[in-house]
Amino acid sequence: MARSELKSRVLQENKSTKMGSVSANDVLVALRQVLPAEQEFIALHEPLIAGREWDYIKDCLDSGWVSSVGRYVDRFEDMLAGTCGVKHAVATMNGTAALHLALVLAGVKAGDEVLMPSLTFIATANAATYCGAVPHFLDCDERSLCIDPAKLAAYLEEIAETSGDGVCNIKTGRRLAALVPMHTFGHPADMDALIEIAERWNIVLIEDAAESLGSTYKGKPAGSLGDLAALSFNGNKIITTGGGGAILTNDTAMADKAKHLSTTAKIPHKWSFDHDQVGYNYRLPNINAAMGCAQLEQLPGFVAAKRSLARRYQEQFTDIAGMRIFAGPEETESNYWLNTLLLEQPDRWFQDEILEVTNSSGFMTRLIWKPMHRLPMYSDCPRMDLDTTEELADRIICLPSSAVLGAELSQAGS
Repeated sequence: MARSELKSRVLQENKSTKMGSVSANDVLVALRQVLPAEQEFIALHEPLIAGREWDYIKDCLDSGWVSSVGRYVDRFEDMLAGTCGVKHAVATMNGTAALHLALVLAGVKAGDEVLMPSLTFIATANAATYCGAVPHFLDCDERSLCIDPAKLAAYLEEIAETSGDGVCNIKTGRRLAALVPMHTFGHPADMDALIEIAERWNIVLIEDAAESLGSTYKGKPAGSLGDLAALSFNGNKIITTGGGGAILTNDTAMADKAKHLSTTAKIPHKWSFDHDQVGYNYRLPNINAAMGCAQLEQLPGFVAAKRSLARRYQEQFTDIAGMRIFAGPEETESNYWLNTLLLEQPDRWFQDEILEVTNSSGFMTRLIWKPMHRLPMYSDCPRMDLDTTEELADRIICLPSSAVLGAELSQAGS
């Protein structure tokens, strides 16, 4: 009998596959205790539109200011900078554009290598590739799901050396131009240790903070700790502009250059079109920024709702052996952008059974992204030992995490 046929028969007979005394059905029961019973389908993420989105967007439509300039763009950037504790925010058309432009600002060039986790969304690797650079993949740790700083420090002592061009990989001869930690699912990386490594080797540190707006590390906002940071406001993020992103920095010169490059490097003039270098059409439209302003006004409530949902998940899964809801290190406070069920042992078969049972019951659950080094276009990129990444990929299941779900729990408990 084919594996797929056997799998289907097992599911039809008992809706579960055992891992010891625990079954996929136990996960389903726990989800039903947390999530609304009256909904036939619950998405992994959906935006919560509950503020002045309609008013601000209508204002754009009424005024005709719907494109890449307008007062909502300026206001959104000011609000972001204040929320994230930085001097400057530059809005972009999406988070990938923000990452790409941050690497350009950091001086990443063709032939360089960019250090990043293999356990990340593909935008991190793609952004480096857009620069003509080569992604160099790092392992993560189970404590944070982010780059393992101790392992990275030892690895760099082995493969890196300082040269006239900065620091290079002695195995490839390429310059190590930037370090890009990603705050996985909203859980901040160990930034003190990573900053120390970046300073030790004089490497620019760029936070991939796409998922971590509202999270903090030792009381400081995620996105405020590196030389640069990138945010995302896709429809599945904690706030959304439909599609959008932003670069964060405390460096005024970098912020000015980001605005210039993201506006096709056009020299300001009333009627003349002059451009002084190759630029990018990366600016966020005013109509999207209007939505972002309304969403950002609600951020504290969204974060509270996400954390409420995470606590409820943690309560329901406490007594289920062999798995737990992931919580970040004590020195961090996550926005719980994406709640994570973590199996205690790698079990790809059991993962599939949980996904089959939950999705067929109307609860959208997903695997974590396939690690970058497993993708064909990045399989030949340089990498350290990735044992923890390989293991975690076969242990993680992502659960429904919309802020609206946490808000409904809060209302039900009030």
